Amino acid sequence: MLLDKIYYTVDNLDGDYAYLKQEGDASEETKCVARALLPAEIAEGSRLLYEMMEYTLL
Repeated sequence: MLLDKIYYTVDNLDGDYAYLKQEGDASEETKCVARALLPAEIAEGSRLLYEMMEYTLL
């Protein structure tokens, strides 16, 4: 699981937190992540790659 690539879309930004929706899994609930762990340039609708415990803006 640590080495898997997971793609997310930023669903909502709320203060210091971002809510991410995993792509390709409609039944998955949104994941709440502190914005400090995400690239500063994110906006609602941004695509992210989670790999090796790091988020990268696509």
